[in-house]
Amino acid sequence: MEIVSFEQLDSTQNYLIEALEKSQLQAPLAVIASEQTGGIGSRENLWHSSRGDLLFSFALPLSWLPDDLPLGSSSIYFAYIMKETLIEFQSSIWLKWPNDIYYCENKIGGVVTKMIGKNLVCGMGVNLKKNQKGFEALSIGVEPTFVCKMYLNGLDKKPTWKHIFRKYKLEFDYHKNISTHIMGQKISLHNAVLCDDGSLLINKKRIYSLR
Repeated sequence: MEIVSFEQLDSTQNYLIEALEKSQLQAPLAVIASEQTGGIGSRENLWHSSRGDLLFSFALPLSWLPDDLPLGSSSIYFAYIMKETLIEFQSSIWLKWPNDIYYCENKIGGVVTKMIGKNLVCGMGVNLKKNQKGFEALSIGVEPTFVCKMYLNGLDKKPTWKHIFRKYKLEFDYHKNISTHIMGQKISLHNAVLCDDGSLLINKKRIYSLR
């Protein structure tokens, strides 16, 4: 997959979406920046980052995706592949449903996906380097572009949703003592059931990931 690099962008995801909508770029494609001034986090929050962090987005045609991937769980799929990339450098990394990447007890990254026409755009941010604001990071001393290429190589192998889900379900069950934000509310996952399509069943109500 081609990677377009920039020194600074407002948001790699916003840039890629705008370029796709204007037919200036075509999927599959990735965009990476050394710095972001307005990165997008979960629930439309600002993602704080600094130079040396992994900041990139990519676009894939829907036809590229595994046939068994539920689109509503794309964030889980893409985030878990990133988790498997990062454990090559550091253990104790896990994925909090549906799109937060954690190192031990601290959030160090996240994934946001959006449908743009017949493409799926995924934005990723992972703190690889501690910054002056004190946000947690992996501090692994690896260049962001190198990690990005590793990730995209793993993505190119097109693991099936069944393969990813089987491993993620074990991880989900292990971390059920946590809470997550659903529809603006903090909800405990203690009694949650992870369904085969990546959705949650909580108090007989099905909840889908739309991030």
